[in-house]
Amino acid sequence: MEQTNQTLQYTNKTGKGRAAVSIATIGVLFFIFGFVTWVNAILIPYFKVACELNNFESYLVAFAFYIAYLVMALPSGYLLKRTGFKRGMMIGFWVMALGALIFVPAGLTRTYGVFLVGLFTLGMGLAVLQTAANPYITILGAKERAAQRFSIMGICNKLAGIMAPLLFATVILRPTDDVLFESVALMKGAEKSLVLDELAQRVVIPYAVLALVLVALGLFVKYSPLPEIDTESEDEEDRASTAGKKSILDFPHLVLGAVAIFFHVGSQVIAVDSIINYASDSGLSFLEAKVFPSYTLTATIIGYILGISLIPKFISQLNALKFCTILGFLFSVAVFSVSKKVDFLGFHVDISVWFIVLLGFANSMIWAGVWPLAMDNLGRFIKMGASLLIMGLCGNAIMPLLYGYWADHHGLREAYWVLLPCYSYLIFYAFAGHRLKRWTYRKTLK
Repeated sequence: MEQTNQTLQYTNKTGKGRAAVSIATIGVLFFIFGFVTWVNAILIPYFKVACELNNFESYLVAFAFYIAYLVMALPSGYLLKRTGFKRGMMIGFWVMALGALIFVPAGLTRTYGVFLVGLFTLGMGLAVLQTAANPYITILGAKERAAQRFSIMGICNKLAGIMAPLLFATVILRPTDDVLFESVALMKGAEKSLVLDELAQRVVIPYAVLALVLVALGLFVKYSPLPEIDTESEDEEDRASTAGKKSILDFPHLVLGAVAIFFHVGSQVIAVDSIINYASDSGLSFLEAKVFPSYTLTATIIGYILGISLIPKFISQLNALKFCTILGFLFSVAVFSVSKKVDFLGFHVDISVWFIVLLGFANSMIWAGVWPLAMDNLGRFIKMGASLLIMGLCGNAIMPLLYGYWADHHGLREAYWVLLPCYSYLIFYAFAGHRLKRWTYRKTLK
């Protein structure tokens, strides 16, 4: 099997046993990424009540968190180049700890702007960690099995995503909150302010504990057996692929891949973060609807397990990518074109809610398919290439805002039209965009 130069250097230096330990360590990191990230699915509707927000304002939670990827992605590449991967990841965890601590004064004062600063700081630290962790998965084995490794990391991430909203809801929500959320709109003056202050203050202790955990994880990574990886040297194949390349912008398949990441993560976070509000709008209570992000992420995990089982023996990771992008488009159309109340898993709710859940399955193999295609043959540009792809994660910031704007002006259901251009572009990248190696079209398609 063909392997990259970086893969050969790594396996020769460390051996398969050390590589397995490294993959397990990165798996722990992806679990933490997922826990911190997917708790936003609860924060969005929670802050909507506690801070008296409309849909657009509530999705500033996602915007503040993910726009940090756009701001920090390239600086993260330079930071890792200067400090190395392990020390850089330690710094990333400590920046995240600072962001968690900012929730303490934000909760005590019920100041939405301070909450957003805390979320932005959490996102800054996570951008550093993502920039470091994803290249490891790309090079820790054969290229044709990269989707399998990303699927394993995805399972770690989404398991945390299933646990985070439920655990966080258990900590901050009370059995009587359904009645409270309905009655708070009728309250006025000091009584209302007192109730909302109490709601906001519930996040103080959980995030203070999270800050301590993140500091400890930074020390764990710093002293873990995870080795540094040489991404600066190149073999003859790498030098041939990067000949005449002066910057990462000279790699069309990489640049277009970053755009694909933008649309993929944007569509994914809409499916997870909007489903509580949408299910509530379809007739469920908040406490009933809170489980639906976990259902969506469970569907994603099922897709990951199938990917691990089938790739590359029965289906290539490229064909899996093509299948999932088409499936995502079809499910998106079904969300706003099919309407009927159904009884399933004890819920009486519109069938479109379950199509949103199924988007989790469609999204499962897209990241795993796009990332190795975009990172192919970058040679000495691999760190900055990873940074550019991480910039694409700002799609998590932009796309939910577009959804929130349309939800306020046209309705929650109609707003899901924003998914269609996302999956249309992903179909383009899966079938053609990844093959572009030069910006001159006639010389690039094989």
